[in-house]
Amino acid sequence: MILQEFSFGNFRSFKDLNTLNLSAAKIKSKYESIDLNNVFIDEKIKKNSFLKSKAIYGANASGKSNVVKAFITFFKIIKNSVKDDKVLSMVDSFKLSTETENEPSFFQMIFWEKSVRYRYGFELSEESVYSEWLYGKPGERELCFFIREGMEIIELDKTNFSEGAKLKTLLFDGGSTENEIFRKNSLFLSTLATFGFAKLSKQLIEGLTSVFVISGLRSKGMYSIAGESLSDDKKKKYILNFLKFGDVGIEDLDTIEISSNDLPADFEGDELTNFDKNKKKKLLISLRKKYDKNNKFVEDESFSFIEHESEGTRKLFELSPFIYKALKENRTLIIDEFDARFHPLLTKKILELFNSSENKGAQLIFTTHDTNLLSSNLLRRDQIEFVEKDQYGASRLYSLVQFKGIRNNASFEKDYIQGKYGAIPYLAHFNKVLNYNE
Repeated sequence: MILQEFSFGNFRSFKDLNTLNLSAAKIKSKYESIDLNNVFIDEKIKKNSFLKSKAIYGANASGKSNVVKAFITFFKIIKNSVKDDKVLSMVDSFKLSTETENEPSFFQMIFWEKSVRYRYGFELSEESVYSEWLYGKPGERELCFFIREGMEIIELDKTNFSEGAKLKTLLFDGGSTENEIFRKNSLFLSTLATFGFAKLSKQLIEGLTSVFVISGLRSKGMYSIAGESLSDDKKKKYILNFLKFGDVGIEDLDTIEISSNDLPADFEGDELTNFDKNKKKKLLISLRKKYDKNNKFVEDESFSFIEHESEGTRKLFELSPFIYKALKENRTLIIDEFDARFHPLLTKKILELFNSSENKGAQLIFTTHDTNLLSSNLLRRDQIEFVEKDQYGASRLYSLVQFKGIRNNASFEKDYIQGKYGAIPYLAHFNKVLNYNE
């Protein structure tokens, strides 16, 4: 799946409709290589070019993480609305305005699946789906596949979306508008995908939910996923190279079987979660070189990875299988707080993996405070996004490419720090905290 646009509105700190656009703008960068390497053109979609990465900047509490949460909400509702009748509780409207607090949230994605452009979205609250729609563009003209309002399918293309017509007949045969399969808090497309005859719906759901989203410093389950990846020789080689080239000093990774009695009393690793004292459990260990007094290599020394490795090393380990799969399978990877606990040179190198000629279609979207990446030597103007919150508490998303008169050789970092693009904290009175008297 290729992500072209994601739009959302009335969600958390975002009151109005905002769009994150990954279509490449018709601009020229400082170096021709940047325009060649940071953009890809799908072999079957000759007319469209897409960005390989998008960086999102903004002050603390500006709403950057809410962009990532909008993605998470969108994908989780698509994936779970049929089997989890409480998944809509993730929806959180903008509460700082009487105009929006009781209105539905809006989500829409424009994406490409097998060379066809689709536009899918929905409006919903914590209790129910207000509307849902799917459009496809297999040719020059966009076609309406279906439109849903409440529990009613008001438009349906029986030719190009025959599976929808088939399910509609099954659900509403006899004039009934109530059916336990199709609930007011479940999506029509997700419901369709559970049926064997609905091949297109299943294909679209699988494409949409193939996106990796990593939220925060310690996303649940990442450590286990990375550990399980070591059983695959190709993945293990990639992870080890990732750690070696990241200059963390690890020579190898291995697992050993232990019981709870083998662990020190103060051990607090995630590997102890639901530990059964009567069973053996695998413990991840890292191996480092040991030297004698003449600095001659003696042997490899083993350490408990969870107890002895730094938070930065652990994050690099946890991210590695997702970066591997994104680059190998041309998938989209979204990371909140990308630079947290990473050296600036490391974040730059990871970004360069995506902005390289070897990357044929993987996309990286990330939030960051690392201004070292704000360079015309590294990013195009359309790859830089800002989030700013207004005086009424509403966040706004906008791109550097929207600013006129920005020179190709401009110092994006310097101009940003000086406030030329907005999206920075207002700290003029911060020194007054020293004179604060309770």
